[in-house]
Amino acid sequence: MEARYTFGGDEHLFVECSEEMSLEAFFKSLSMSRGVREAGIKGVTEICPANASMQVKFNPDIIKPNDILAEVKAIETAAEKTEPVIDTRIVEIPVFYNDPWTHETLMRFRERHQDPNATDLEYAARINNFASVDAFIGAHSESPWFVSMVGFVSGLPFMYQMVERQRQIQVPKYLRPRTDTPKLAVGYGGCFSCIYSVRGAGGYQMFGITPMPIFDPTQTTSYLRDFMVFFNPGDIVKFKPIDRAAYDQAVADVEAGRFTPPISKVRFDLHEFQSDIGGYNLKLEGMLNGN
Repeated sequence: MEARYTFGGDEHLFVECSEEMSLEAFFKSLSMSRGVREAGIKGVTEICPANASMQVKFNPDIIKPNDILAEVKAIETAAEKTEPVIDTRIVEIPVFYNDPWTHETLMRFRERHQDPNATDLEYAARINNFASVDAFIGAHSESPWFVSMVGFVSGLPFMYQMVERQRQIQVPKYLRPRTDTPKLAVGYGGCFSCIYSVRGAGGYQMFGITPMPIFDPTQTTSYLRDFMVFFNPGDIVKFKPIDRAAYDQAVADVEAGRFTPPISKVRFDLHEFQSDIGGYNLKLEGMLNGN
């Protein structure tokens, strides 16, 4: 997996680790971005990691383009020798699937959808060969998800399903973007799930909503007082389906400052995961539940 380098203007170096998303590409991008940060290269002003790439912003008055290119290529060589192991965390995210708020929104935008006669969940279930919406929801929530990138919208996580490639859910975005998406909607586009951190435009299919804030610029949410963005690249997410009563209770708990998402620290080993994906996912779920 050899990276491709492209300069964008006078101040940006774009590094593409792979043309398609994979956990291997993510780990290389993460290792390289951490390597650039830890190297403390004079003239580097910003590092922006993405799903399978990263962008380095630099001051050309301090470091020349060819010099920053040589530095990053050397870091790539070192990254290839790094074991794909990270200390991270697994977190449980409650989701009210097929909720009334995303349902109302998706019904207003059916003319922009591939199948105007079906809901987003019905469409996703059908094209992924599930017998029912409930079966699809089970597949979406059964296995954990890897946060490969945080951004685009403040605090929005892009999450990659941790299953065998042939089992990964694939759902295209809307044909034309919506002008409205409820805050904290759980969406899906391509091979990525996401959580809309704020209300706004969007194009991902909408499957449900979480009562758990993931972005708080006021930092008044009990678990967001140290940092306004909840997710970090490398986090592992386990969705938990909940009903309306549990959703309302969680909203009340958030407002009262007593909601605490279940979180456990884990050491994720990519090689160990790939050798037994199902077994490793059960191990992660056990760690989330304190086992």
